[in-house]
Amino acid sequence: MIKWLDRQAEVRNRRGLVRRPRPRAADEQFIDLASNDYLGLAADPRVIEAAAAAVRQWGAGATSSRLVAGTTRLHLDLERELAMLAGMESALVFSSGYLANIGVITALGGPGTLIVADEHCHASMIDGFRLSRSRTESFTHNSVEEAGRLLAGRSEPRALIAVESVYSVLGDEAPLVDLLTLAEEYDAVLLIDEAHSLGVTGTGTFQGRGSVAGTALAGHPNVIVTATLSKAVGSQGGAVLGSALLREHLVNRARSFIFDTGLAPASAAAALAAVRIIRDEPWRAGCVRTNAAALAAGLARALSARGAALDRTAGAVQSVAMPSAESALTAADAARAAGVRIGCFRPPSVPDGTSRLRLTARATLTPEHIDDSCAVLRRILEELP
Repeated sequence: MIKWLDRQAEVRNRRGLVRRPRPRAADEQFIDLASNDYLGLAADPRVIEAAAAAVRQWGAGATSSRLVAGTTRLHLDLERELAMLAGMESALVFSSGYLANIGVITALGGPGTLIVADEHCHASMIDGFRLSRSRTESFTHNSVEEAGRLLAGRSEPRALIAVESVYSVLGDEAPLVDLLTLAEEYDAVLLIDEAHSLGVTGTGTFQGRGSVAGTALAGHPNVIVTATLSKAVGSQGGAVLGSALLREHLVNRARSFIFDTGLAPASAAAALAAVRIIRDEPWRAGCVRTNAAALAAGLARALSARGAALDRTAGAVQSVAMPSAESALTAADAARAAGVRIGCFRPPSVPDGTSRLRLTARATLTPEHIDDSCAVLRRILEELP
């Protein structure tokens, strides 16, 4: 085992794929284009005070699993208001978005379930597919036609279509309406991961409520939504949203809910405060999309010098393809040295195997932040071989 670990380390070093946690200071002055705090709620005084009050009242931890003594009034209030925000009948909160995806997929999967998944699905969904023991077939990214062919040839009595509403790396949208039609035609369940949509997408009175709320998908019996509370919601945790019948099934069958310590009361209280802010201040989602458009325009100008184009994405994330893992890491380090934090995605984190810089628009960015960041990135990209 030790020799194998040594060889693995050598391979990572040679391919430029070494990853290490890098601690950040509480008072650092970087322009932040890397975090997923889309709405700036992680540091909102109302969210912070809600968490602090929960610690004083309930203590630092949930003390046990949700089914023993780990459920508080805060958890139930959060589930009720999350469901209302997303337009779903019911919700169940998990201690992370990762565990929410694993929990719902394994609870619905098994030898009698075919899973048809977009090839760009998040790692948490992929791990759920593997743990579920279901036959799993992937379809070309956003190809409804290919997904339909896979469903048409199934022998299993049950089927699950797994997608993200806004994909985490490329930032593009899934064709949700067409996929719902497919789910109805083949008596399948459409599982939609709203990790990068909740708090960001939505139109009209549903601005910021995600890609499902306010559409024909909201509350549909063939639709299940998963979400994280650690991105736009600014806290920690995850949730599965669907029918009351689904919630009851998960409480009894989702191992990542049953055998896991409940979400800490402070995180539940912070998320509850943030959900109410998202509901009452939809302008925050508008700011994210305005800043995302400005960031995309600035990056397009920076890339034009290299003869490359850039497509505007559906959510907050903007992705820039890089020639290699090493060049992506070099660019990210150079940006950090210039006071701009950006994401650096290398295999196996990227679905297409192409290393990318990932830049995240946030509601709290100023026009100066965007202009300065794009100027830094243009200089860095121009210096690449």
